[in-house]
Amino acid sequence: MLHVDSPGPPREQADRGSRASLRGRALRRTPLTLALAVAVAALALLPLGYIAWYTADIGWAGVRELVFRPRVGELLWNTTRLVVGTVACCAVLGLAAAWLVERSSVPARRVWHVLLVAPLAVPAFVNSYAWISLLPGLDTYAGALLVVTLSYFPFVYLPLAAAFRGLDPALEETARGLGLSGWAVFLRVQLPQLRVALLGGSLLVALHLLAEFGALQMLRYPTFTTAIYDQYRATFNGPGATMLAGVLVLLCLVLLVAELRLRGRRGYARTGRGAARPVRPVALGSFTAPVLAGLGALVALALLVPLGSLGYWMLAGAATPLDWAALAGTTGTTLALAAAAAVGTTALALPTGWLAVRARGRLSTLLERSTYLGSAVPGIVVALALVTLSVRATPWLYQTVPVLLAAYAILFLPRAIVTVRSAVEQTTPLYDDVAASLGSGAGDRLRRVTLPLLAPGIGAGAALVFLAVVTELTATLLLAPTGTTTLATAFWSASSALEYGAAAPYAVVMVLLSAPATVLLSSDARRGLTT
Repeated sequence: MLHVDSPGPPREQADRGSRASLRGRALRRTPLTLALAVAVAALALLPLGYIAWYTADIGWAGVRELVFRPRVGELLWNTTRLVVGTVACCAVLGLAAAWLVERSSVPARRVWHVLLVAPLAVPAFVNSYAWISLLPGLDTYAGALLVVTLSYFPFVYLPLAAAFRGLDPALEETARGLGLSGWAVFLRVQLPQLRVALLGGSLLVALHLLAEFGALQMLRYPTFTTAIYDQYRATFNGPGATMLAGVLVLLCLVLLVAELRLRGRRGYARTGRGAARPVRPVALGSFTAPVLAGLGALVALALLVPLGSLGYWMLAGAATPLDWAALAGTTGTTLALAAAAAVGTTALALPTGWLAVRARGRLSTLLERSTYLGSAVPGIVVALALVTLSVRATPWLYQTVPVLLAAYAILFLPRAIVTVRSAVEQTTPLYDDVAASLGSGAGDRLRRVTLPLLAPGIGAGAALVFLAVVTELTATLLLAPTGTTTLATAFWSASSALEYGAAAPYAVVMVLLSAPATVLLSSDARRGLTT
């Protein structure tokens, strides 16, 4: 008779397994993890805290004197009309392009999708350089509207294209069966379901535009960001720059609240069983040629003009010998800073992303949202806050690499947190519980179980932060240590001196380094398209 040794009575085994499970769950929100997440949130909110403290310090009389004056009103008008105009243009272009690629019979849909995402590989200040170097008279509101629209419309196109693919065409077929026209189906069935994607993309455009410095400074279009930079250069950390930064932060908060209110709580997800029907593309017929001409014009303006301009200035500057050593050194510095920022920012994102999934609750949600709020602050405000705080509190840290890396972390934390949280969501806590039941300590489980499972998400977040740092300009200009030059700052110095040929190589390297992120975005969203 076969005898099997039993580790103990069933009740004892159950109690032991229950204790191990509870132990594993308890370790998912250790005091150390919570303390690290709180520290990360405090870092992210540092610029906002600085602006609030400075405002309270100078009092209402100081605020009234610095804010309620004609110059601020002029900047508010310039900034507001540019944001409204750009968001409207990007919404129209993004919505039309997404519908054509996802729902129409336009030829070569895969190719058009890639071409419509490709402008993201060209930083906005490089796009501005390309246009202003060819058309010096473009320094008007119309010129600024053109350049920033061509730079930012993919932010609206991408979420809308994904939203179109998620719509169930059965609803549209039912509406047509009830006698609604194609335009009525779009307005009454499709557009309400696209509202979240449209508002989210528009919010991204507006926040990017409020933070934009290089493109608008090159176009000589004054906004709050360019005025803050000018004030900083004139008076270092004077109250005028800080109060302008406070107004800019207030505009960002207004946008965030407005987007939440407009989005509402209504849901549009399918709840029925079964697979969604395949989409039947709308035949364009005689409109095919005009549509192709329109898409071609959009791609030519957004992509071919900047790339053609870079090619032209590379050839025009060929007469002047290129300093390959300077280019290689600057590229190496940029890559080193980007790698350090990617590692540091992703490490900071780990405790917040972990708590957001493994210890759901009001506190973890508050900590996670704090990082998003901090990143919504424009880069020039982050830099101004860190400059002032480092000069006053720790002068020995002023213009050092740690302060610059802290600015990168504040600006790009959400990019890492989103991917880390997604990886944690897809990883079952069972493995951690099993390791805990076998006596493995918290540090050992982190090294042997948790980190290997989260590696894909950690790698994706690090890559996003790396590519963002490569093209970051504003914070780097204000915080980079003396003698430290990145691709963005070297390009800025040459282009500001109207040395377009000397600036072109740095812009080309930035575009080449930005291309992988664009390829990843387009390849993921390209799935499901047919030629």
